[in-house]
Amino acid sequence: MKLHSYWRSSAAFRVRIALGLKGLPFDTQPVHLTLGGGEQHGADYRALNPQELVPTLVAGEAVLTQSLAIIEYLEESYPEPALLPRSPVARARVRALALAIACEIHPLNNLRVLQYLGQSFGADEAAKATWYRHWLETGLAPLERQLAASAQTGRYCHGDQPGLADTCLVPQLYNARRYALDLAPYPTLLRIEAACLELPAFLAALPERQPDAP
Repeated sequence: MKLHSYWRSSAAFRVRIALGLKGLPFDTQPVHLTLGGGEQHGADYRALNPQELVPTLVAGEAVLTQSLAIIEYLEESYPEPALLPRSPVARARVRALALAIACEIHPLNNLRVLQYLGQSFGADEAAKATWYRHWLETGLAPLERQLAASAQTGRYCHGDQPGLADTCLVPQLYNARRYALDLAPYPTLLRIEAACLELPAFLAALPERQPDAP
């Protein structure tokens, strides 16, 4: 398998974690998101992924896009170790936690959104950081409450085995630190993150450990 990735992309970070948890080997094809206006906008990459986003996973003849769809593919193709629990209700809970990050927080703070704020509204770096932190706080606060209140929360977001929700949480907290968000109000999230970062799959997926990291 070949993963088209950018070292600091949180979406690619999720997929790297999932591949590591599954114990699946893969090659990394770096796609620099800012160099020369962004390699993702080049004709060759656009032919591979018309959305011009990372990650893209090439698995045999299949070309897969969107991080959560890729992780679901990995789960269905390589079911052990499982990233989703068995019961339909529990699976829905884990997916909801993952989507709370991937759909409610991440899109508002995506690179192209931050670039648009600067290009179209004249937002400087300080204003972009304020925007970023606002949407992080808006999304992380209810996630903290939800996880702290649930008996289904264990060492990880769901029980005592890392799964889909954890692959989303750790990259989001990594980005929160980049933008100097105070994480003290989120002790449950920090506890889960610390447990995740004891595992080789999460450590190997860290941005600074990627071949294209500066």
